[in-house]
Amino acid sequence: MGRIDKTIHALTFINDEEKRRRTLTQLNRGEERHKLARAVFHGKRGELRQRYREGQEDQLGALGLVINVIVLWNTLYINAALQQLEAEGFPIKPEDVARLSPLMFDHINLLGRYAFSVPESVAPGELRQLRNPADAMEDVA
Repeated sequence: MGRIDKTIHALTFINDEEKRRRTLTQLNRGEERHKLARAVFHGKRGELRQRYREGQEDQLGALGLVINVIVLWNTLYINAALQQLEAEGFPIKPEDVARLSPLMFDHINLLGRYAFSVPESVAPGELRQLRNPADAMEDVA
């Protein structure tokens, strides 16, 4: 980009609040993705330890696969939760849906043992039943 283009871009960015807001939103999404990647890639302090390029590419490819699986899992369950809320008569606002992110991971066990068996109550190809937040509140009380 030339100096004139850079200047025009900078002035547009300074003058256009909506453009600044969209840019900040994209930056935040990128940071969320990196935060998830750091959480998943916790071994060896998140450093690539392979000496050769192919090994590093394999590590990064596996990391990308795990992140994509987490995003897909979260997206499926967010969609199921929205459908259930809508079926129960709760109003779903598009602006609220736009603020949801499939990059959350607090509910995922990133350390320890993993069980990949699916309970018999879950039909093949189906999702587990969503928990009812009211039931969780009764357990706390």
